[in-house]
Amino acid sequence: MIENKIDFRIRYGETDQMGYAHHGNYPLYFEMGRIELLRTLGISYKKMEEEGLILPVYSINTRFLKPARYDDKITLKTYLKSLPTARILFEYKLYNEEGELITTGNTTLVFVDTHKKSPVKIPENLLKKMTPFFLKKPL
Repeated sequence: MIENKIDFRIRYGETDQMGYAHHGNYPLYFEMGRIELLRTLGISYKKMEEEGLILPVYSINTRFLKPARYDDKITLKTYLKSLPTARILFEYKLYNEEGELITTGNTTLVFVDTHKKSPVKIPENLLKKMTPFFLKKPL
């Protein structure tokens, strides 16, 4: 499993009339999490795109347990629990400053070759960077 954590604050412009973080912002929060998780592995979205590989979102699921409000400090934990194939599944947990779980979610993205305009398996160079995190460790 690969895990990453980032902290951020809910900005005023992200809130709705009720003072809650608008639900439409959560895909952006999830994107921040997965980009930073990949960055910790030495994988750059920008470089992947320059090399002809994109990761469009195939599905997104969000479960709201408690609201996030303006200026709340949020901790976002992002997980990869299995090695990708032609798809990559990210899972997310958001916590408020009190450490309460407020939102869960997941996104499935597909590796797509921009030249062929079709799905492809995860490139070998990316797989090599991820594989060590999924090898069983001796007792």
